[in-house]
Amino acid sequence: MADADIARYLIQWSLHIDGDRLETPTSWIQPVRRSDTPAILKLLKPTSDEGNAADLLRYYDGRGAVVLFEADAKALLMERATGQRSLSRMAATGQDTEAGEVLADTVAMLHGQRNCEAPRSLTPLTVQFSSLFDRQETHAVLRRCADVARTLLATENDRTPLHGDLHHDNVIDGGERGWLAIDPKALIGERSYEVANLLCNPRPHGNLVHSQDRVNRFAHLYARRLDLYARRVLDFAFAHAGLSASWHMEDGEDPGYSLKCAEVLAPLADG
Repeated sequence: MADADIARYLIQWSLHIDGDRLETPTSWIQPVRRSDTPAILKLLKPTSDEGNAADLLRYYDGRGAVVLFEADAKALLMERATGQRSLSRMAATGQDTEAGEVLADTVAMLHGQRNCEAPRSLTPLTVQFSSLFDRQETHAVLRRCADVARTLLATENDRTPLHGDLHHDNVIDGGERGWLAIDPKALIGERSYEVANLLCNPRPHGNLVHSQDRVNRFAHLYARRLDLYARRVLDFAFAHAGLSASWHMEDGEDPGYSLKCAEVLAPLADG
């Protein structure tokens, strides 16, 4: 199926293959060129949760995120970032704070004012957290995560379009264009949620991430840089760690890393 679809898009969008294809759980990723422009052709699998990514990338319009060149219901053609720097590598080799500052700057770009309305296709956080609510009785910490999530959602404020899956490997080096976000989940909700996942990354570096001092320090860094409340950042991070664990359970994977994140965050969260 992927071969036939890629061949069709090569003709439809006047593309040439320019590298080896990669497969992820939700997509096939084919480096291509259109004329002299390097690009990424991304084919979405039926199980993909990025169906609304094109709408949000159009809304971002290249500010803080890769540029979208073409899209339809099954595929996206996007700017290819060719820089060699890695935020995960930075964090793991003594530049953890510097990587966090890059991520804060990226969030600021993504949340900047736009001269257009937010897409109507964005998924609200009440839907985003449904997996956690479905599995809250499977583990004591998940019950508390779900309770905190319900409180946060009932008091949601400062709502904005959200990337929804920011982490150290979803912000990549765009060379002269700077650092660029990729693979948005296209949500809408409170701004504080955008940095929740950052406190539990870069994965799988648990020796770095599973530190109460670190998560508290980064919650205050993001709050200071982005005009957020550190308390709500920590609460959303705790709730999201539980959500991440529930997703792993749903997929038949080991939730241990995410559960450990939740346990580290638990003393810092309300509820």
